[in-house]
Amino acid sequence: MLGLEHHILRTDVSGMPLEWITYQDAVRLYYLGQVAYACGQRLYRVRGGYNALTGRRSVIEVNSIIATDGAAQAALKGHAGYIPPLNNATLFRRDDSLCLYCGDRHRTGLLSRDHVKPVSRGGYDVWNNVVSACKRCNNHKGNRTPEEAGMQLLAVPFTPTHAEYVYLQGRRILADQMAFLRAHFPRRSPLRERVTRPTQ
Repeated sequence: MLGLEHHILRTDVSGMPLEWITYQDAVRLYYLGQVAYACGQRLYRVRGGYNALTGRRSVIEVNSIIATDGAAQAALKGHAGYIPPLNNATLFRRDDSLCLYCGDRHRTGLLSRDHVKPVSRGGYDVWNNVVSACKRCNNHKGNRTPEEAGMQLLAVPFTPTHAEYVYLQGRRILADQMAFLRAHFPRRSPLRERVTRPTQ
């Protein structure tokens, strides 16, 4: 059994990835009878109290991936028009902590959100118009487009699907969870190569 720091990947009954949950949340779903099935490796064996009549102790085994009843939420998130919420932490993970102008990898505190087409010039605060940039490059670019600033983008910004977004939110993703998520990525996902090994 692994340490308690690993999260469980929750899906709907069709297998659509929904979110990461703690083992406590997973135990609650098991207790409420909302887990339709489980797959992946067993992560935790949680022991509860003793039954007064039988003297048996309750035990719940929690796998790395659990499917829960209810498909409405997944149907919305799996829809082609669904756009995950944009936030800096996930944006920086999308861009692999790289400044997409100079190519250097930086700690989160040294990165910023750059609008490829500046908002003040009609650009939008959306996935396809934002990239991770170190503060030095962002300041140098200023209120200009990359072309005007003589700076070349190293990658094309993209909007992640919900499965990609779930991956980007994950920490310490296990190999079986990674393989499960990767199977839900679009065939030409820029993230495919990155998910061949577990994250730390």
